Amino acid sequence: GLIGETPLLRLASLSEATGCTILAKAEFLNPGGSSKDRVAREIVLDAEARGDLAPGGTVVEGTSGSTGISLALIARARGYKCVIFMPDDQAKEKSDLLARFGADVRRVKNVSIVNAQHYVRLAEAEARARPGAVFANQFETLSNFRAHYRTTGPEILRQCPGGAAPDAFVMGSGTGGTIAGVSRRLKEARADARVFLVDPPGSSLLNRARYGTAFAPEQAEQRLRRHRYDTIIEGVGLDRLTANYREAVVDDGLACTDQEAVDMSRWLLQRDGLFLGSSAA
Repeated sequence: GLIGETPLLRLASLSEATGCTILAKAEFLNPGGSSKDRVAREIVLDAEARGDLAPGGTVVEGTSGSTGISLALIARARGYKCVIFMPDDQAKEKSDLLARFGADVRRVKNVSIVNAQHYVRLAEAEARARPGAVFANQFETLSNFRAHYRTTGPEILRQCPGGAAPDAFVMGSGTGGTIAGVSRRLKEARADARVFLVDPPGSSLLNRARYGTAFAPEQAEQRLRRHRYDTIIEGVGLDRLTANYREAVVDDGLACTDQEAVDMSRWLLQRDGLFLGSSAA
């Protein structure tokens, strides 16, 4: 199919600046524009195999956008309806695109996961109440992890120069599925390969990677129903551990500010002709 087997690109400007070979997986070449196509396919196929999805059924998910886009496309291709709950602080272009792909989009206030009005919990409640519906549950279903362990990781190993495993793998984490699946596969091929998490302001995953404790300083004065510190970086960073992230093998973490992400996105556009969002940058 069209999903996966995306190329590894050499980032010339960064490779020359660092003296290292810096490669990037061109996941924007998937039909839905991101690696979430792999996850959406795995979730839907697994639901079909279990008998949870039948013709005329509905896929329901809570997402900041990219997974919703992928699910909307997969659902339409396989004859299902799609309902997406998303935080209202995400880019409007994402919800507009979802609607064009035929999804029923519900933009809701962004609140803590412990609040019943959190977009993920609303999606779960909708799936329970709707006959023939499946809650995709990208944060907790290990279909997410398996999609990347089964496809993304092996592709990276095959595509690296000389077929050698890379010295290091660096990425941010939202659901944790990509960094978990890829890190597991890379560590199996090369035990001394280093895996680094890059985390935005307010996320607790950085301290989890460094010290084994999921806590961010921005949470110190919080109460359970308050939302974490804000960031313009969409789709990565979290203030809780997911089942997928627990599968990751991460050696260390690096903090990334909003300004650093913006600066890198501009750098890559001007020097390498790559138009990337903040999470990839």
